[in-house]
Amino acid sequence: MVAQGRRARPTPVRVLWGGAEIAVTFGLILLLLVVHQLWWTNRQARAGAQRQVQSLEHQWGQQREQRPEESPSDDGGASAPAAGDDHGDDPEVSGGSGQRSSGRTAAAAPRPSYDQAYAIISIPHLGLRAPVAQGVSKPNVLNHGYVGHYPGTAQPGGAGNFALAGHRNTHGEPFRYINRLRRGDTVSVQTKNATYTYVVDRTLAQTSASDGGVIGPVPRSRVVPSAGYRQPGYYITLTTCTPEFTSRYRLVVWGKLSRMTPR
Repeated sequence: MVAQGRRARPTPVRVLWGGAEIAVTFGLILLLLVVHQLWWTNRQARAGAQRQVQSLEHQWGQQREQRPEESPSDDGGASAPAAGDDHGDDPEVSGGSGQRSSGRTAAAAPRPSYDQAYAIISIPHLGLRAPVAQGVSKPNVLNHGYVGHYPGTAQPGGAGNFALAGHRNTHGEPFRYINRLRRGDTVSVQTKNATYTYVVDRTLAQTSASDGGVIGPVPRSRVVPSAGYRQPGYYITLTTCTPEFTSRYRLVVWGKLSRMTPR
C-alpha cells in the first residue's frame, strides 16, 4: 500500500516571487506600448507625411511643366486685408510693384475628396511642413501625421475661416508646438495653384473641446467671448489638444490672410 503525499502549499516567498514576475511582465508590456505610441507612431507618421509632401510637390511640378507658358501679367502675388483689420476687400492679384491690378481676385482652392491630401502647410518658426487632407478623421487623416481640414469651413484663400486640426502628441504630432506661435509669425498653405500666406494674429490657450465657435466663419469662442473676431475676413484656425497627452481641452491659434502668390 502506497501512501499518497500531501501537495505542498505555496510559501509566502513563492507567492511574492510569482507576483513580482507578473508585475515585471505587465511593466514590460506597458513600456512597449508607451514606446510604440510615443516613438514608433511618430516615426511612421512623420515618414509617411514627408513622402506625401514630396509626392504632392512632384505632382504639382509635373503639372506646371505641362502647362502652356503664361504671360508676364499672370505673375506676382496678392495682397490681402491688413493683418490689423477684422475685415477687408477680396484679395487681388498684384504685380511685383505691390500695386493691385483691376479685375483679378484670388480664388480659393477647390474642395477635394475626403481623406485626400491636397495642400502643404508650412510654419517656418516651428520648422514644420506637413500635408493637409480633407476631413479630421483620426484613422484616415490625423493618425497619418497629416493636418486635417474641418469639413464645412473655407478652403485655403477663401473668404471665411480655413480651419485645421492636428495631433499634439503621437502620430507625427504636427501641432505639438503651436503654443509657441506668436503674433506676426507666418503660416503658409501651398496648393497646386497658389501659396496662401497667413499671419498669426491671436491665440486662445484653452477652451472646451466642444467650442465650435472657434472654427466658425467668423471665428469667436463661445466659452471665452473676448477671444476671436467680430467681422468677416480671411482667417486660418489651427486647433489641437491641450494639455499635452490629454484631449480634455483645445488650444487655438488664429491668423489672417496676408498674401496669395500664384504658382
